[in-house]
Amino acid sequence: MRADLRTPANQTPALVGHDVVSCDAALSEGVLRHGGEDVLASLVDLGREAGSEEAREHGLAANEHPPRLVSYDRHGHRVDEVAFHPSWHWLMDRAVQHGLQAAPWVAGDDHAHLRRAAGFLAWSQTEPGHGCPISMTYAAVPALRVDEAIAAEWVPGLAATSYDFGVRDPRSKRGLLAGMGMTEKQGGSDVRTNVTQAVPTGEDGLYTLHGHKWFTSAPMNDVFLVLAQAPGGLTCFVMPRVLPDGTRNAFDVVRLKDKLGNRSNASGELEFDGTLVRRLGDEGRGVRTIIEMVAATRLDCVIGSAALMRHALAEASWHVAHRSAFGGVLADKPLMRNVVADLALESEAATALALRLATAVDRTDDPHEAALRRIALPLAKFWVCKRTPAMVAESLECLGGNGYVEESGLPLMYREAPLNSVWEGSGNVNALDVLRALGREPETLGAWMTEVGAARGANAHLDRAVDETLVLLGESGAVEGSARLLAGRMATCLQGSLLVRFAPAEVSDLFCASRLAAGHHGTFGMLTGGDQAYVVERATPVID
Repeated sequence: MRADLRTPANQTPALVGHDVVSCDAALSEGVLRHGGEDVLASLVDLGREAGSEEAREHGLAANEHPPRLVSYDRHGHRVDEVAFHPSWHWLMDRAVQHGLQAAPWVAGDDHAHLRRAAGFLAWSQTEPGHGCPISMTYAAVPALRVDEAIAAEWVPGLAATSYDFGVRDPRSKRGLLAGMGMTEKQGGSDVRTNVTQAVPTGEDGLYTLHGHKWFTSAPMNDVFLVLAQAPGGLTCFVMPRVLPDGTRNAFDVVRLKDKLGNRSNASGELEFDGTLVRRLGDEGRGVRTIIEMVAATRLDCVIGSAALMRHALAEASWHVAHRSAFGGVLADKPLMRNVVADLALESEAATALALRLATAVDRTDDPHEAALRRIALPLAKFWVCKRTPAMVAESLECLGGNGYVEESGLPLMYREAPLNSVWEGSGNVNALDVLRALGREPETLGAWMTEVGAARGANAHLDRAVDETLVLLGESGAVEGSARLLAGRMATCLQGSLLVRFAPAEVSDLFCASRLAAGHHGTFGMLTGGDQAYVVERATPVID
């Protein structure tokens, strides 16, 4: 009896030792579709490392040992540093080596942002928290390029594929990371109500900050973009941790946030009293200056949510393929197969949309791609991020009690699932941004219609859904109360169009019938008909 207890039967083997890229048909096919064989081949090492047992253990350890704020050194000097577990540094080092931070902006490669998006989607499945400083660094570059001199100072270090942690003179470091501070206590997303003051020093472009930031991403990084009220209005500023003379910039990290999601990353509250900053862009143009950073972080919210979806699906499909109950393997049970197939549809649609948006970044010189990016980013940010919590919860349920324990990794994913919907604009903010784009930039509707229209005539459910969405748009116009309904429908039609054009018919037919036909309930596991077994098999990881 005791020997049986020590070697329990019917346990699912750990999902380790697989290639996260090649085992994901939706991801690998999307990379081939938009980039080609060379792009996919460049992701082989990343995919294998992301699926390794070592990566899994580092991801768990980084969350078991959260960062610690060190306010003072042993001599009593104020240092405001953040101490991390070695597993955090392991994850960060690999992410930077793979070029997932700012490297695409200087790559000179037609598919640099697609390659990076696919890599970010795969690598984020190791652990989601360290994706924050990686994402902030990626997003900072287009904003910094508003000023050529400032960009020349910072972009080479941000784009370097060397991780060099520590508060030191940036000129002495092999690689740099960026953060961002926009929100304040009184306003949150309404950044125009910011009260932090920027006082000119008398030297061209230099100011001192006086105030606070309620939520600053990655306070251990080398440089930050922040918003503050200058004499001419809300303005964007570059805030270094270390000044050109080698001294530390004066700001206090008041505390690290005790967050719902991951425990590995450090997000902090900052207070300023004479903090030295340099103006980026014109006074009073802060939102316009930082908007490209916001757009890039919104893209990463979509990619990061797609990564959470895929990771949860991989664990669920792997479990049901190896676990038996009620006289047979779970994956062979019709109702379980229905649930997992439905989860797979959601994941594939999110992946297809994320990769399409990344491709648009690679093609922003094309007017259609620029307009599509403008409208599809808030659509995708709203919809994909909203779908993630329900999908992760259903995936966890596929594992039953095994999914409810921390060592499975699913509880972390479940806590993390709402994050991206809050970050860089809540659901309401992004839905309203869809209305703003449609009202101010009519070319965005044309871009959406062109994209969904490419699948016209191939699926009756999709055709009907597009027509109904256009009617809704005509009826509601810019009515704020309908913004979520309109954004959700436009996003689902865009996903359906991509799947109809590029995914196997077994996937696209089921997706359109379940998401775009009348009477869809929204609860996973209510598919009717279709080759559900194929969809499940397509989504289940394989270990060589």
